[in-house]
Amino acid sequence: MIYLRDISLSFADRKIFDKITWTINDRGRVGLVGDNGTGKTTLLRAIMGIVDLDGGVIDIPDRKRVSVAYLPQDLVDLDPVPLMEYLRKKSGIAELEEALKAGEEALSASAADDPDHERLLKEYENTVTRFNAKDGYAFASQAKQMLAGFGFREKDFTKNCSDFSGGWKMRIMLACILLARPDIMLLDEPTNHLDTESLEWLESWLKDYPGTIVTIAHDRVFLDKVVTVIAELANRQITLYKGNYSYYLKEKERRREALKKEMELQRAEIKRIKEFIERFRSKATKASQVQSRIKQLEKFEILQEEGTGKTVTIRFPESPRSGKEVLTVRKLAKSYGDQSVFHDVHFTLYRGEKAAVVGVNGAGKSTLSRILSGEEPPTSGEVAMGLNVKMAFFSQESAQNLNYQRTIWDEVSLAGTRSNDQERRNLLGAFLFSGDDVYKEISVLSGGEKSRLALLKILLTDTNLLILDEPTNHLDIKTREIFQNALLNYQGTILIVSHDRYFLDSMVDHVFELREGICHEYRGNYSYFIEKRREELNAVAAGPSGVAAGQTGAGSPAAAVGKTAATAASPEPSPAETAPGKPGPKAGEERSRKTKEEKRQEAEERNRISRATASLKQKLKDAEERIAALEAKQREGEAALCEPDIYKDPERIKTLNVALKAAAGELEDLYYKWNDLTLKIEALEESLRG
Repeated sequence: MIYLRDISLSFADRKIFDKITWTINDRGRVGLVGDNGTGKTTLLRAIMGIVDLDGGVIDIPDRKRVSVAYLPQDLVDLDPVPLMEYLRKKSGIAELEEALKAGEEALSASAADDPDHERLLKEYENTVTRFNAKDGYAFASQAKQMLAGFGFREKDFTKNCSDFSGGWKMRIMLACILLARPDIMLLDEPTNHLDTESLEWLESWLKDYPGTIVTIAHDRVFLDKVVTVIAELANRQITLYKGNYSYYLKEKERRREALKKEMELQRAEIKRIKEFIERFRSKATKASQVQSRIKQLEKFEILQEEGTGKTVTIRFPESPRSGKEVLTVRKLAKSYGDQSVFHDVHFTLYRGEKAAVVGVNGAGKSTLSRILSGEEPPTSGEVAMGLNVKMAFFSQESAQNLNYQRTIWDEVSLAGTRSNDQERRNLLGAFLFSGDDVYKEISVLSGGEKSRLALLKILLTDTNLLILDEPTNHLDIKTREIFQNALLNYQGTILIVSHDRYFLDSMVDHVFELREGICHEYRGNYSYFIEKRREELNAVAAGPSGVAAGQTGAGSPAAAVGKTAATAASPEPSPAETAPGKPGPKAGEERSRKTKEEKRQEAEERNRISRATASLKQKLKDAEERIAALEAKQREGEAALCEPDIYKDPERIKTLNVALKAAAGELEDLYYKWNDLTLKIEALEESLRG
């Protein structure tokens, strides 16, 4: 539980919190929402004890025993140590391993009749319990799975943390928090640096998390899937809505309508009382009744609608109509040295289309957007702009969008638009630049402020083609909706890189996915793309037998002992036998159709494939047998540690723990080896058949 009791906070003459009282329940799933500048991040920092309050208290009962982890929104510096080592340290596993080792040594040096032996035994038991609670023996395997879920490759596992870029550092921090399994997680914009695949993985992980989550997020889909309570911070107070974000929107509107009706009734009642007072004020016989109604008026607490801010509508200026073919890409490829990003990309974007470019981090989305905008040359291929195309490009790198030597006002004034000063000021206000802020130099702005200004500048520019690379990263939900509505009403053509699934789903009419260096095109919105891609990947994974590639049915490689090699040795059925909806020939008919020569050739092919893959299959069989043996050894060791009398024998405890740790390490390597061998056999067989 987290108790906030009458907390207040002001910065200079601006009040942020005004006697907020709020209880966050155990295992709560809370989405903290509100406009930019209302104090959401400050509230998380106050819970962490980083911000001092003016008044009130924040209490977490039994604080010394409750673990709390905080993911900041701002980019962080990480220690220059290898990634896996950093995860072990920050998740607490390294400390627990050292404590286990120290406890084992202390118990070994302590005789059973030693006065301290019982205390040492109890401390060791507590350490073992904590280590098991964090699933310490499986830590390395789980860490690698988590890193893969966040888009890291195996070669990154030994890379120094300080060598990663800002977005990847935030992923490392998030992985540290998840692996630590704290009782309370405070997450400030955890979705900002994740691609859609990583987002879906994170949502799946958080669904089964047993602790408390309080998260700030501008991703509506993420909030709908993860949280069960929305806490809105507005007007220096917290208002709770027991549901996800979609429920919050509906319930907030319902409450607003109910408040309007109540306000109307109150105004009617006040009017009726005032009319009575005015009518009978001068009559002595009604004096007491008049005074009673005057006191009644004084007791009224006037209802007021919550300040919702100005409703801002923004539109792109109209531009000349472009030709039908706006952007044509042919045989486009990009490499950096020996590293190929993508190859043979080709598509045509037509007038009025709104398309998204998606893919995992590192697939080349931003690289493609820079090439299409002319900011970077391709290695090969051609990009052709159509007739009368006026293009604007928004880059994730703000230096490419803005002149840092200018003020905000100078930058928007020179945007080349027909808008007047008042229209510019209205737009600046919508994007949270007001008053004297507009005379700040761009160089002193934060990263989020620079991004908002760059978007505003595009809104003021005459265009009929927009190429946008992650334009919504630093926008709150309200500003996103303003910008999204402007894009929906935009008469030109849009190509957008984004991981905001709600934003994409409601706007784009087809999707380009960069996957394994190839561009795959889907004509539909984002939900359509997700469904079709799932169907395609399932079809590929199922193969001729209808069973997903590598699937053993029991969840671990050991379950496939004796099966995988045998399966790999058997020939695949012919396409005629597996074509959907097409009945295969009967066995007798098949035999009668094949000549002796065809049978001989098929037998030769089977033998050739079998000889070529024999070495790999033997290695696979050896790995499976070793996995089965180690998993059996693990089960025996874990069972032994659960025996009632085990703690009377410290040496045996130490021996068992050393053996379990060694087995876990070897198993982890064997699982990777098993997977690699399986994929190699499949690839070799496919190439031999081709």
